[in-house]
Amino acid sequence: MKKTVTSLLLAWTIGSCGTSLLQAQTAVEKGLQSINRPSAEAIVGFLADDALQGREAGMNGSRVATRYLVSCLQEAGISPLYGDSYYQPFEACAKERQQKGRWQVHPDSIAQLKQLTHRSLQMANVLGMIPGERTDEYVVVGAHFDHLGIDETLADDKIYNGADDNASGVSAVLQIARAFQASGKKPLRNVIIAFWDGEEKGLLGSQYFMQHCDFVKEIKGYLNFDMIGRNHFPEQPEHVVYFYTEAHPALGQWLKDDIVRYKLKLKPDYRPWDRPVGGSDNASFAVHDIPIIWYHTDGHPDYHQPSDHADKLNWEKVVEITKASFLNAWNLANEKSY
Repeated sequence: MKKTVTSLLLAWTIGSCGTSLLQAQTAVEKGLQSINRPSAEAIVGFLADDALQGREAGMNGSRVATRYLVSCLQEAGISPLYGDSYYQPFEACAKERQQKGRWQVHPDSIAQLKQLTHRSLQMANVLGMIPGERTDEYVVVGAHFDHLGIDETLADDKIYNGADDNASGVSAVLQIARAFQASGKKPLRNVIIAFWDGEEKGLLGSQYFMQHCDFVKEIKGYLNFDMIGRNHFPEQPEHVVYFYTEAHPALGQWLKDDIVRYKLKLKPDYRPWDRPVGGSDNASFAVHDIPIIWYHTDGHPDYHQPSDHADKLNWEKVVEITKASFLNAWNLANEKSY
């Protein structure tokens, strides 16, 4: 009798684990199926339209972008990170422009600058959260939405539309947020969906977030996007640079495994980095020794030029990177250790 009961318990345990694994696989598939080209084109098309005037931080076009991002989070059913507002407003200050100082968001620096003739900009990050089972653990998925604005002295095209830099990255974050919702499964950790303002003026939005975050030590990973839509090497349309924290080799292995498992059309240049504190908003997290992943498709002739338009993007690449990074985000949110 004891043997029979033991056998039944073992069979039940194996069956239960198998069911849980199948449910997780089904949830991932549902998320992947929600990621598509029309959504990517719609998001980038709006953000890179002339009507947004290049989305310069602190200017009207940037504020229109934040309102659009908030509406997208609301439509997806994603709650604000803080209270009842998706906005995290902040001020940045710099010396009078003839003095050529960097923009600052730290309160001590701002206090010093305000003793002098100074410049001031009002900005805002947009932050949402998908609650997890472990309420005291977080992962962050983010991209900056600002760009360079307008230069009225330019002949011909005066607007820096920033389709690749970084409307492409924003499209990935939004689709990842929707994919988590489409999966129908609550993640193990809280997933923060973040859109940073002021990156082009010195990583200001992500710096401000980290300076005022009271759970920095509970952030288990950060996934960043900055320019994911172009072909630096025209003969290699599947090329993508994959930066990740070298001390966490699992972050590299995840992508290698998922490319095979899901037949993703990507050929990554894997670049493990001891402490990835340069390049983009990943730096604001890496200085706190938070593991990071950063997708980037290299520079191109339209980088920081008015010619960075949506019609030049490789949409298949944008979609494939978004799918791969959703799988990254899923692992960051659900793997018990990495």
